[in-house]
Amino acid sequence: MAVSTGLTDKVLVDIEDAVMTVTINRPEVRNAVDRDVSYGVCAALDELDFRDDLRVGVLTGAGGTFCSGMDLKAFVRGEVTRVRERGIMGLARTPTAKPLIAAVEGFALAGGFEAMLACDLTVAARDARFGLPEVTRGLAAAAGGLLRLPRFVPPRVAMQMALTGEHVDAEFLERHGLINELVEPGHALSAARALATRIARNAPLAVAASKRVILDQRNWADDESFERQEQITGGLLTSADAREGALAFAEKRAPVWQGR
Repeated sequence: MAVSTGLTDKVLVDIEDAVMTVTINRPEVRNAVDRDVSYGVCAALDELDFRDDLRVGVLTGAGGTFCSGMDLKAFVRGEVTRVRERGIMGLARTPTAKPLIAAVEGFALAGGFEAMLACDLTVAARDARFGLPEVTRGLAAAAGGLLRLPRFVPPRVAMQMALTGEHVDAEFLERHGLINELVEPGHALSAARALATRIARNAPLAVAASKRVILDQRNWADDESFERQEQITGGLLTSADAREGALAFAEKRAPVWQGR
């Protein structure tokens, strides 16, 4: 069953089964981020993490484009376009605990590209374009672009993108491992939802623990990594979901997860 709501008319929320789709809805300005968008997306993603019936989120944009970044006209007016202490759309400094997939059509630029980098997975149309044009506007990609991009692509590729401000295409980033799936134009959202559904079928505690280990382990020393992992995943072995997973496999049926 699908349920559609709007925190603001600039941010639309659709819930179907265990998947929440959040759509930036300012197509007339290529979904540029003003204060309402930033706080609206942040509120939606907080709800995603809070609700036990939701397993996966999808972030996308209306009208054939993902997001062109900060609304420069709003910036000139003095409007604060970042969530206080959390960054653009609440993602830059506080990514979601649950898996979040970016569904990209058209342009993902500046803060829009940085929001994509803060997501866990990306599905993109083949003709999508990406970039960090901040230097061409007297700014720096300080909403996560300069920090995250070199983790995902070779540092010299990240350096060139950050220093030139030039756009690159989806196939270029897919070759460097930043995009999980390339699809034909117009199909990014449906493909992202299909991927979200595949993830949502799995045990929620196990998914959350797996995501956390993958993100956190970058800062772990080799000699402590397994101990740190055990602190996060150790409880899974005694969970009700682990028992249910084994029983369901033995009984050749779909598991019924309880999240405990």
